[in-house]
Amino acid sequence: MHAWEAIQKTLDHIEEHLGEEIHIEELAETAALSVFYYQRLFTRLVKTSVRDYIKLRRLAKSLPMLRDKKNRIIDIAMEYGFGSHVTYTRAFKETYGITPSQYRDELIGLQNFVKPDLLLSYIVVDEGVPLISDGLVLEMNRKTLKDPLHFAGVVGYYPFKYGKMSGERTGVDRVGEIWDKFFKALPNITHISGGRWAGVSYHGDAAEGYSSYFVGAEVDKDEKNQGFTNWQLPIREYVVCGFESEHHEHMIINMGKAMKYTRFWLKEHNLIADGFFPELYYQSMSDVSYAELWIPFIKRENK
Repeated sequence: MHAWEAIQKTLDHIEEHLGEEIHIEELAETAALSVFYYQRLFTRLVKTSVRDYIKLRRLAKSLPMLRDKKNRIIDIAMEYGFGSHVTYTRAFKETYGITPSQYRDELIGLQNFVKPDLLLSYIVVDEGVPLISDGLVLEMNRKTLKDPLHFAGVVGYYPFKYGKMSGERTGVDRVGEIWDKFFKALPNITHISGGRWAGVSYHGDAAEGYSSYFVGAEVDKDEKNQGFTNWQLPIREYVVCGFESEHHEHMIINMGKAMKYTRFWLKEHNLIADGFFPELYYQSMSDVSYAELWIPFIKRENK
């Protein structure tokens, strides 16, 4: 068994027993490792300690119960192993920057630490060969865009920390707020019916510690949408990671996994992302949604 497989086995165990008492000694035994080495390896691969990870996953799982005002916060705290209203509230505030009561009253969008799929950092697939893992099916290809794609929409900013990708960050979901702003504006944007939507992270004029994020609808190249920001996906070669999701919540989780895998795939092919990170979303009449990451790249310089 590879080291990452041993840790993944305990991640699966944790997910199945979040409402119960979880002992690190039991997890180490499941991984066939000493407690010391298990904790060290877990932190290295998951990017947080075992105890913090369990706390973050319990908080994430508690959110559906918290949204229902029929459930008392003390009962939610006990259900997910926090022991008291005070302990749960403190952990919630430290993680998200708001209290459980604020979240319940305002239904603010939150970013959660998603259960990792460690295989996505160790298995390299060839171009055009699907990779199937933990319900995710993705495929990597290189494509050359011969004509630019044009989009019109809105721009916002979100806190950015190097090394922390979607699914690894916690706090208020500022990117989600930009998408909400876009959907409110969409009826006023003259766009291609059935066209793609784009979400693009780039530096732009963002302040220190922040990144710019554009959300827009695909438009004809000559279309003038006054009062909205215009952005285009330029002519060049891209690494494209395409994947499907069954519904919106899975799309958000899978996008984070696809981003992580694309970063790993580029590194293994001695490539590096070049400046901006476009996400293209394809509209569908079914419950299945399809999205692609179009990553511009350059050759990594060998030192």
